[in-house]
Amino acid sequence: MTLPTQFTPPRLGLANLPTPLQPLTRLQEARPGPRIWVKRDDLTGCALSGNKIRKLEFSLAQALEEGCDTIITCGGLQSNHCRATALLCAQLGLKCHLLLRGEKPEHADGNLLLDQLAGAQISAYPAKQFQAQLPQLLAQLQQYYADRGRRAFIIPTGASDAVGVWGYFSACAELADDFRHHDIRPRHIICATGSGGTQAGLTAGAHYYLAGSRVWGVNVCDDEAWFLNKVAQDLHDWQHRYDLDVALDDLQVSVIDGYVGPGYALADEKVYQTIADLAATEGLILDPVYTGKAFHALLEERDNGRFGDDGDIVFVHTGGIFGVFPHRQHFTSLGG
Repeated sequence: MTLPTQFTPPRLGLANLPTPLQPLTRLQEARPGPRIWVKRDDLTGCALSGNKIRKLEFSLAQALEEGCDTIITCGGLQSNHCRATALLCAQLGLKCHLLLRGEKPEHADGNLLLDQLAGAQISAYPAKQFQAQLPQLLAQLQQYYADRGRRAFIIPTGASDAVGVWGYFSACAELADDFRHHDIRPRHIICATGSGGTQAGLTAGAHYYLAGSRVWGVNVCDDEAWFLNKVAQDLHDWQHRYDLDVALDDLQVSVIDGYVGPGYALADEKVYQTIADLAATEGLILDPVYTGKAFHALLEERDNGRFGDDGDIVFVHTGGIFGVFPHRQHFTSLGG
């Protein structure tokens, strides 16, 4: 893959970078196998924690480049992406309007509470209407602001589009530095995938910066076929938008299916137990929506031999700590 050296997409410095790469030594002692490292992208900020910040550095820069004063984006009621967008808009002096999937509860919790504290305007829709009409709802809202003299920029779910691909493409240059510093050559890089953008960026970036490392996305919704298509589409749009000399057929998109459980934003007892065990063993907090499922899949697949019996594995911790609190009732029965 050859990228034009003169091309640099607009970018804002919003995340605390570089984030640490840490081995899980106590987990290794308790559960032997190929060594697991964690890229701590839960430490990109405090309230801004998570992977979305890397993508929003490019998405919000593009919005400002186009002279926009309003950001419209969308996601579930407990969307990490929407929370991060709302807080960053507050930092940048931009109006933020969130379209959320689901019925607003009487008392806000987790990410939804932070959305409100950040001053975002929130429109919530029943799940069926949201899924069937989202493109129209976004377009109507953009026109609503245009009619009032404002210029609104739409960021899709998870900032997962051609612009957002740059977030984790550039993160792979940081990972390459991490690997050199720790003198490791990981064969596998694993992340949760919910809208495909993080996996798309990692897939392209690993090909460019991390020869010999294979990126796996653990889907937390939909299925393998959906993500193979979505990641491929994001990469195609990225190539086309920026006129990049990228051989897309050389990029290997890999998905670990079978860990969605009861559904998106729902988890089973094994995932809750994995979250509790890792917190007690390493002081590392996962969430039931994304990272808990993905890390549980990593452990199960490692034990089943998918990743071989040697080499290192890197887990990209994409954040989500605020998503733990709305699930508090599921942790009360676990030992501790």
